[in-house]
Amino acid sequence: MSDLVLKNARLVLADEIVRGTVLVRDGLVEDIGGATAVPSAQDMEGDFVIPGLVELHTDHLEGHYAPRPKVRWNPFAAVLAHDAQICSSGITTVFDALRIGMDEDADLSAEDMRHLADAIDDGCRNDRLRADHFLHLRCEVSAADCLNGFTAFDEDDRVRLVSLMDHSPGQRQFRNLEAYSIYYQGKLKMSDEVFAAFCKKRIADSDANSDRNRKAISDACRERTIVLASHDDATLEHVDEAIEQGIQVAEFPTTFEAAKASKEAGMAVLMGAPNVVRGGSHSGNIAAQELAEHGLLDILSSDYIPFSLIQSAFDIGERVDAINLPEAIRMVSKNPAESCGLHDRGEIAIGKRGDLVRVSVDHHIPIVRTVWREGQRVA
Repeated sequence: MSDLVLKNARLVLADEIVRGTVLVRDGLVEDIGGATAVPSAQDMEGDFVIPGLVELHTDHLEGHYAPRPKVRWNPFAAVLAHDAQICSSGITTVFDALRIGMDEDADLSAEDMRHLADAIDDGCRNDRLRADHFLHLRCEVSAADCLNGFTAFDEDDRVRLVSLMDHSPGQRQFRNLEAYSIYYQGKLKMSDEVFAAFCKKRIADSDANSDRNRKAISDACRERTIVLASHDDATLEHVDEAIEQGIQVAEFPTTFEAAKASKEAGMAVLMGAPNVVRGGSHSGNIAAQELAEHGLLDILSSDYIPFSLIQSAFDIGERVDAINLPEAIRMVSKNPAESCGLHDRGEIAIGKRGDLVRVSVDHHIPIVRTVWREGQRVA
């Protein structure tokens, strides 16, 4: 590999911003703030250079593969399109979330998820992808086929993160049945009578499947040393259950008390970047900014809008007085990387991977100008 030298940059390090130069050699950061008299040095013209972002939970891939009901795109092409948008948003490491456990409203199957995982693996092995890809299995534990879908990934070493979720009415994200009605009745165009029957079945499925699926999957993940996340915890009882199951990441807690208890139990608290950008939860749950103001926010995730990850980092540093830009950038780089055992990336530091993003800011919106992964330009 050739050297990458970036000069005249505002380097966002883990704890401070310094103006100077960064040298990447053989894919790793070798020097920070050294001499700039290098003919090949690229002038950043005072722009920010931040570490490549690390995305733990994006549902974005499925939209490329199934852009319309009953439509299936070529999985290899879908992965390429997803990867291009991810990388151009400044994300150099991504955990692609694949759905495990299908309900009657799902337009996808377990076989579709395996096709996508195989396409990701093929793209990685053949150096077709810009970002570094891992898998995140988001397991709908209320679904009867959840365990069957999970076992299809028994031999897949790209699986580094598994989340346990239950979207049945009255649970977690949808404790408020009015919010559940707005989301599902509107989405599936149901009459009140059909919707009532739909809710009854969902609740019965949860009662029949959730507990045994949570236990089986959490046991398997501990055995395989896969990081476990709990999704949409709302109560102290949910957090106690998460502690018992060995949960390490609290994904999208829906209440202040659940987020606080998760943090106190040593879990990393993850919230949605769109929640930050929009100024609140679309489901009426706790706002990410409120958690940040109380020191209860560790990680941001783009969820359904890839660009929201970098946008939220620059937003939250402006909105919350106690959070400066280096701390905000840690929420989208160093913190998510370390929560999943990736200690070789996530910050601009000597010996770490040369995953870098050049960013300018216009009208409070970050503009991704260039992206490098391991010192090689990828966007």
